[in-house]
Amino acid sequence: MDEARARASAVPGLVASRERRRVVTALDEVRPTRMVLVRHGEAECNVRGIVGGVRGCTGLTPRGVAQVEALAKRLFRSGELAGVTRLYSSVLARAIETAEILAPALDHWCDGPPITIETDEQLSELRPGEADGLTWEEFSERFGAPDWDRGPERPIAPGGESWNGFVERASRAVERIAVVHAGELVVIACHAGVIEATMLRFLPLDRSVRRLQLRTEHASMTEWERDERGRWTLRRYNDVTTR
Repeated sequence: MDEARARASAVPGLVASRERRRVVTALDEVRPTRMVLVRHGEAECNVRGIVGGVRGCTGLTPRGVAQVEALAKRLFRSGELAGVTRLYSSVLARAIETAEILAPALDHWCDGPPITIETDEQLSELRPGEADGLTWEEFSERFGAPDWDRGPERPIAPGGESWNGFVERASRAVERIAVVHAGELVVIACHAGVIEATMLRFLPLDRSVRRLQLRTEHASMTEWERDERGRWTLRRYNDVTTR
């Protein structure tokens, strides 16, 4: 958190503070669980055309940093995520860096102990296996272009995941966190693929639907609500701060 606060102090208009406003709610009120998924800002691997697994991901570009800083300033000013209790991130550098920038703004409005970043490998983008760190051109030469519609069970590369395997793993990770933190507001810094995985599993779609091919923006928010019966409601998608 010290690093996150130091970074936040350099963002105009955002001052990290533990003097946050407390959200008062009736103790006997049954509150739905809110899960806010934030796609990371623009990443170096996006711009350079690199397969961005653990080796290939080197964090955000300057533009990506600015995108997330804009979101952090908005959240600090608006209080729209007042009462946040947890901040999760995938283990990939672009997601962790995104969480570090958001942490002070969320901490200002948190309803409980100071916000810390909890990393979870299960929230990461599709595991690329031996393709990690290659350029996409090199990937195509070695392994061919993946056809998720015809071969959703085929791993992307040796040691990597299939599309169907990824969708199940990522959606279950989000649901697991929601169950553990029932009734809370949780923010997750993650990836476009993770967001699509939740759409495929939480919306009432036919399981024959393989992909939605969403264009999820960098540093955008997607918000899910889960009630006490485990039913999911999509509250917003691709909510991007004006930059």
